[in-house]
Amino acid sequence: MSTETMMVLFNRDDGIFVAGHNGLFGSAIVNELRAKGYKNIITAPRSELDLCDGLAVNNFFKLQKPKAVILAAAKVGGILANNHQRADFIYENLQIQNNVIWQSHIHDVQRLIFLGSSCIYPRETAQPIDENSLLTAPLEFTNRPYALAKIAGLELIDSLRRQYKRDYFSVMPTNLYGPKDNYHPENSHVLPALIRRFSQAKEAKQKEVVVWGSGKPLREFMHSVDAARAVIHVFENLPKDYFTGLWSHINIGSGHEISIKDLAFLIAKIVGYEGSITFDLSKPDGTMKKKVDIKQLNALGFSAQIDLERGITSVVQDYNKEKKYHNYKL
Repeated sequence: MSTETMMVLFNRDDGIFVAGHNGLFGSAIVNELRAKGYKNIITAPRSELDLCDGLAVNNFFKLQKPKAVILAAAKVGGILANNHQRADFIYENLQIQNNVIWQSHIHDVQRLIFLGSSCIYPRETAQPIDENSLLTAPLEFTNRPYALAKIAGLELIDSLRRQYKRDYFSVMPTNLYGPKDNYHPENSHVLPALIRRFSQAKEAKQKEVVVWGSGKPLREFMHSVDAARAVIHVFENLPKDYFTGLWSHINIGSGHEISIKDLAFLIAKIVGYEGSITFDLSKPDGTMKKKVDIKQLNALGFSAQIDLERGITSVVQDYNKEKKYHNYKL
């Protein structure tokens, strides 16, 4: 491949702004950048920079002048939060994305990675889901506002690349878990929600734990450390002219899936819960199967390393150490 097609090369001292650095994915990305020797990582807590405030974001870019941006900031949550806070999810995510992406363009940021979500894909589509499945069928209703926001961000990135020749691109990760996950009783995703529920049930000596839905849906999970490694690998290795035709993004996943039922029993075993597990069929299942096709990621020379049982075991250990900070009653 000729040098003309290669990505913009970055020195380890160039400024890289990681938006959302305190979250599950953002914190893992910061750690990976540091491990790779990047010395000028720019961050800003929400108390200092509201990414929904366009003027504040503009002023931040004027002052900091980052050369690269990794946009990991988002309003996220599980199926309950997505369905009950539909307006909040689409509005806040659109605001965050538009402000950070457009100000990156205005202030001549050389490379930007937008982190989306595999929920952008149709509820019913061929498995595993390849990148060209986007917009080929209806979305899952429960998280449609969030998915549409992410699709809009992806389209803005793609349009900037096509119209202004920007070296910007999007990656669509599968379901992530890891340190700094969200264990809120109402707003968490399924894996951390089950860790919290089984941990609390064990301490309270509950005889039964009820899990939402039938347990039949299949889900793919990826440890945030693996996902961060994938993002930085793509950041450093993706040729500038990689996207052609209608193609606009790259999937990030582990390549393995598990049913919610098997996940529940696996977490119960790791936590040490010995009571019974039942499934509430009155609750929604969401999309029945959602495994992403990672051929493009593998072709770039990356594959995940952390298997699910080992990853969940480490997360449960972290949860037990930090449990006093979760502030959830048993």
